[in-house]
Amino acid sequence: MIDIYDKEQKLKEWFSKHPKVVVALSGGVDSCLVAFVARKFLGKENLIAVISDSASLKERDLKDAEKFCSDYDINLEIVDAREIDDPNYASNPIDRCFFCKSALYTELQSLIENKYPEYVMLNGNNFSDLGDYRPGLKAASEFHALSPLAECEFNKDDIRELSQHFSLFVWDKPASPCLSSRFPYGESITVEKLKMVEDAEEVLYDYGFHMARVRHLGETARIEVPSDQLNTLENVFEEIRTKILAIGFSFCEIDKEGFISGKLNRVLTHEQ
Repeated sequence: MIDIYDKEQKLKEWFSKHPKVVVALSGGVDSCLVAFVARKFLGKENLIAVISDSASLKERDLKDAEKFCSDYDINLEIVDAREIDDPNYASNPIDRCFFCKSALYTELQSLIENKYPEYVMLNGNNFSDLGDYRPGLKAASEFHALSPLAECEFNKDDIRELSQHFSLFVWDKPASPCLSSRFPYGESITVEKLKMVEDAEEVLYDYGFHMARVRHLGETARIEVPSDQLNTLENVFEEIRTKILAIGFSFCEIDKEGFISGKLNRVLTHEQ
């Protein structure tokens, strides 16, 4: 159990040095916590939350972000970074996230320059992210986007505990990385393919699989759910399979290993 008071004071001290902020919001627990504490310590007028409603964002995550900002009286601006228009992103190289975040931060930088010149750019990166392969961290550095959770050395457990302490409705929300993470590196990404993945994962959600991935492998949809839910999935698989094939996939299969976050990163070496 973390010391809630100490964690809260650490954040309060951090924000005392950054009195006006623009927060890159994703609808997930990390960036929502950043937006919440910024609102708590800086006041409504000194915080702008910004989310990019692009093709790689789930509609469910956009709605969560909108509800969150409405619930906590946070100014929200919706932009479209249009990262899919960049061939460097759409070709899906191993550093795809760099181009995605660069598009987002470019949009935020323009917003700051034109409307909020005294504000600094923040993201929801946490201390646990620093040990993973995340090209987006390079983009954050290049655009001088600050990471209060990482700088305060908050890991994923700290963030969920503090979010639960503040009764944030997203405190136990499963991680929801962008839809492009469902494609093996090198497989091109299109708006149509992203929509297929989103629709397929909505099918799973409707059946109660809230932590699930549908990997887009050419014409095949490969379903990942936690290993302790595999039997449940197998019992309703034929129904799910029929619905997913109707979306446009030619084949649908279950990954018998179960859900593992970042599974497609296994092809990467530490040198990359």
